[in-house]
Amino acid sequence: MDKPSESPSGPVLNLSRRRLLKGAATAGSAAVAGTLAPAAAGAAGDPAITEIQDWNRYLGDGVDARPYGSPSQHEAHVIRRNVPWLTADPVSSVNFTPLHKLDGIITPNGLCFERHHGGIAEIDPAAHRLMINGLVERPLVFAMEDIKRFPRYNHVYFLECAANSGMEWRGAQLNGCQFTHGMVHNVMYTGVKLGDILNEAGLKPSAKWLLPEGADASAMTRSVPLEKALDDCLVAFCMNGEALRPEQGYPLRLVVPGWEGNMWIKWLRRIEVGDQPWHHREETSKYTDLLADGSARRFTWTMDVKSVITNPSPQAPLDHGRGQTVLTGLAWSGHGRISRVDVSVDGGRNWQTARLDGPSYSKSVHRFYHDFEWNGSELFLQSRAIDEFGNVQPTKNALRKARGENSIYHNNGIQTWHIGEDGSAENVEIS
Repeated sequence: MDKPSESPSGPVLNLSRRRLLKGAATAGSAAVAGTLAPAAAGAAGDPAITEIQDWNRYLGDGVDARPYGSPSQHEAHVIRRNVPWLTADPVSSVNFTPLHKLDGIITPNGLCFERHHGGIAEIDPAAHRLMINGLVERPLVFAMEDIKRFPRYNHVYFLECAANSGMEWRGAQLNGCQFTHGMVHNVMYTGVKLGDILNEAGLKPSAKWLLPEGADASAMTRSVPLEKALDDCLVAFCMNGEALRPEQGYPLRLVVPGWEGNMWIKWLRRIEVGDQPWHHREETSKYTDLLADGSARRFTWTMDVKSVITNPSPQAPLDHGRGQTVLTGLAWSGHGRISRVDVSVDGGRNWQTARLDGPSYSKSVHRFYHDFEWNGSELFLQSRAIDEFGNVQPTKNALRKARGENSIYHNNGIQTWHIGEDGSAENVEIS
């Protein structure tokens, strides 16, 4: 069976034909997994275990050889990838997290997807400043050392681009979990409360909105309601214990838990306080949900309940043959915690409750598993997430019925992967 190519030397993308499947197909067995039988070693034994390997024979590198650790050379294919034709120029483009190659809930710093509007700003932290101005009693300018003197907090949050899965509105397009759903990552942020910084400047009674601004060449801005800013927003300088990466906003970024990623201003340099939204480019001509009648829904900040099966998927086919199989995926909600994930192997005809495992945090991704015996028949895999407030992940048809097919934002519809009898996987839809 040919596997999708993943060359470390550059992006490789296999596009699926647009395929509409009428009705759900019969599924393979979803019985509880039985005993896992390892492959027989044979009369002569398996050379991989009976013979001395090079790594048994020779000394390896010492502790001074790799001052900053890196993945094994055998994991060199696990990288962020882009789709060149999606945007006109790399400095205003996106690459995607390899969700199908990860497990647990924390995204490694070097694999968090990137979205830039003016390329990566390379900033000297000693020269970086954060200004608070507008409707405040005391306009202030903070150096990095000043910000780090406020009380610090650690929180695990997902960050999802509003356009994640956007190419799928009109049907199955990109073939691969990384490309269809990879504009999301989940890390632990360390920072200070935005409210503490604002209180230091003193908010005037008429203050209602904020305009955070980035220091990059695009001067990215978004209007943020003051109520959200004082609720759970952070000004972060670390992710997963180390300083922010340059592509993630080093040395300072805004964290807006549960809300669309373009509001999480990177390279944060200024926050203006006002009494109304600014209606800048990224909240008027962009990042609004275009409806069927041509009107647009604005200020649709929250990323709704969503899930995706990461394995098996088009970039991670079933290549082990029949027998015990582990299905796994991610679920998240901008409203709070995930309370349940259901899994279907027959295109939504029947559902079973998946097993949630690992830490459960509000506005963070959750890892789910479903262990079953695959009998070699074709499967139509789906997952459906439900959060603690009862929000249920919808079908794509339900979303289109409500909003039409014009939008490219906030697509949290149920994803279907078709698994063939040979174990290959493809992005499809079921009507």
